[in-house]
Amino acid sequence: MPFASPTDPTPGVRRPAARRTTARCVGATVLVAGLALGGGHGVAFADDDPVPSQADVAAAEERAADKGRDVAAVLADLIRANLSLETAGDRAAQAAEAWNGARWRAQVARRDAREAEAAAATAREDVERQRELYAATVVQSYEDATQVQGLSAIVEADGVEALLDRAVTMGNTSDALDDQYDSFIASSAVADVTASTASQASDRAAAAEAEAEQARDAAAAAEADASAHAQEIAATRTDLVAELAALEGTSVRLAEKRHSALERAAAEAAAAAAQAEAEAQQQEQQEPTPTPTAEPTPTAAPTPTPTPTPTPTPTPTPTPTPTPIATPTPTPTPTPTPTPAPTLTPTPVPPTTPPIAPPSPSSGADAAVAFAAAQIGEPYEWGAAGPNAWDCSGLTSVAWAQAGKALPHYSVAQYTQSTPVTPSQLAPGDLVFWGSSSSPSSIYHVALYVGDGQVIHAPRTGRPVTQESMYAWRAPDFYARP
Repeated sequence: MPFASPTDPTPGVRRPAARRTTARCVGATVLVAGLALGGGHGVAFADDDPVPSQADVAAAEERAADKGRDVAAVLADLIRANLSLETAGDRAAQAAEAWNGARWRAQVARRDAREAEAAAATAREDVERQRELYAATVVQSYEDATQVQGLSAIVEADGVEALLDRAVTMGNTSDALDDQYDSFIASSAVADVTASTASQASDRAAAAEAEAEQARDAAAAAEADASAHAQEIAATRTDLVAELAALEGTSVRLAEKRHSALERAAAEAAAAAAQAEAEAQQQEQQEPTPTPTAEPTPTAAPTPTPTPTPTPTPTPTPTPTPTPIATPTPTPTPTPTPTPAPTLTPTPVPPTTPPIAPPSPSSGADAAVAFAAAQIGEPYEWGAAGPNAWDCSGLTSVAWAQAGKALPHYSVAQYTQSTPVTPSQLAPGDLVFWGSSSSPSSIYHVALYVGDGQVIHAPRTGRPVTQESMYAWRAPDFYARP
């Protein structure tokens, strides 16, 4: 099954799509360089059948020198065949997980329908119970009514006080009848609502089951296409390796061994490149951003208060009388009040956001890892969840069941029901996901992390449960802890 591109420390965020082909390009470069240059050095074979050395193939290379373009064409065809096989496997994996999702939704819808039907049945029982109580109350009211007949006899025999008691009893009976009728009407309304809800839930369940059937058919078709394509690619690869052997002057068996060894070397180089790139991105994103030093805001100089102009002394008005008018005392000039200097307010420093603490390691992770490890070598089968065959989410679901944790047999739901973590927070037992976009709803493959960058997973048809680098195909997109 497929894989996708590394995420940054924020769970669920993919790296730019332009970087997603880096590892694959590295692998293709290593493969082409190794084959085209006869680079068998450093690729280990069995001791009884070593990689042809430069001396062993020197003559063949000499003869094939003028056919270099033909060799390059064969190598290009081999690379295209491998990529085509991966693409077909991707399509089958996505279709298989789409079916897992559809049948999971159908199971949830059918469970909801059963719960709604149970609620409707309870409501129907309550209606019958209220109907019986109402009927009993009506009968009682009629019995009480007959007792007030013969008013004069009652008055003569028991007196007016007994008559009043019976009247009160009749009033109580009437109130009880009204209350019981209201209860009956209310229970009937509840029964109608629950019956409608149950009917709608049943319709949704039927639609979900029909969708699951369609998804199953699509998955079966995609799986059949992938299997047929794998057979075609195998035949094509055999022909291409034979052609390559003829061009290089080696035996088909040696060419096959050499090509397989170089493919493994290319895969390892691609995984190493993907891991290095992912780790470099994580390192960049984990480095703290320096907080700029806050500088004090300059304070404007205070504006001086103007000195008030003194009031001039009024000129005395002369009068015909000889007595002079006293000159008024001039108003004293007020002392200006000094303006206090404003207090400098420091620029607030933005608070530093503390890093998000990783969730605690899941209890039972060791049991999940041990179970998955015990299944290594068992075949892949789409939709399978053991005991002798597995698909990706079936393996992780049953593995975590050994630890007492129930996870759906559906990779998207496994992610949404777990706690997202970053790559640097990964611990054994965590789940590693691959998707076709930056949305978790696009997840179509899941693996169980076992530590040291390794995962155990059920890859795809033709590949059994295996343990390998989580960067063996593409770097993952999402990470979560059950």
